[in-house]
Amino acid sequence: MRTTVLETTAEETTTEESPRRRHPSATRRLLTTELRLLTRDSLTLTFVLAFPIISMLIIGGVFGTEPDDAFPVNPSHWYVASYFTVVIGATGLIMLPVHIASYRERGVLRRFAASGFPRWSFALAELALGLTAIAVAGPLLLAVAAPVYGLPEVHDPIRVVAGIVAGSVAFISIGVLLGTLLPSSRAAQAVGLMLFFPSFLLGVGGPPPAVMSDAMREVSERLPLALATDAIREPWLGIGNGTGPLLAVIAIAVVACALAARRTVL
Repeated sequence: MRTTVLETTAEETTTEESPRRRHPSATRRLLTTELRLLTRDSLTLTFVLAFPIISMLIIGGVFGTEPDDAFPVNPSHWYVASYFTVVIGATGLIMLPVHIASYRERGVLRRFAASGFPRWSFALAELALGLTAIAVAGPLLLAVAAPVYGLPEVHDPIRVVAGIVAGSVAFISIGVLLGTLLPSSRAAQAVGLMLFFPSFLLGVGGPPPAVMSDAMREVSERLPLALATDAIREPWLGIGNGTGPLLAVIAIAVVACALAARRTVL
């Protein structure tokens, strides 16, 4: 009897602990698969990598290098600091929604659930996937900008890093949420582009706020991508501390992350 009880208890302990042991490896396998599939998506990958760089090279040379009434600093440096956020926006509003919606369209998410992946593994894998894309595309943009326009001095590195992290988490969460809500990859692409380009033109890569009309400036100041840009650009260039925009982006990140985690439960 005693031997039977001990054997039964050992079996139960092994059964209870085995899911916990497999969670990290399952999440790693899922992330590895996601990264491999992403490298095959040339259109989305090209947009995230190439579009910000090409746009930055074009617009960065339009306004010269001397500060004026529209630009409180070197205009080229203004856009170099701004376009890091374009990478974040492209990842969250275009890459991830299309990627995840295509999974829903093909029933891949149901297969993940049937395969026994941990309930939180997909959300964690998508967060890591988005952060990886930004970690590759962002420094690549700066590496291209450095010999052409030079890199602006970072006045407050801690606040800049905080803005990048908060903005990345916010837009990755928004992207995951959009991908789980939209019915197909085409719908995700259409909605993502409709959200991205007005935000891009008004909040990041278009004309400076000083030359906008009052109505356009009012809209641009409230766009999430513009808030993320201000949270990064102001402490980077030393034209402000970016505290207000940073707090707003953190609030967006918390809400979007909670909603995305709820939607991605397998």
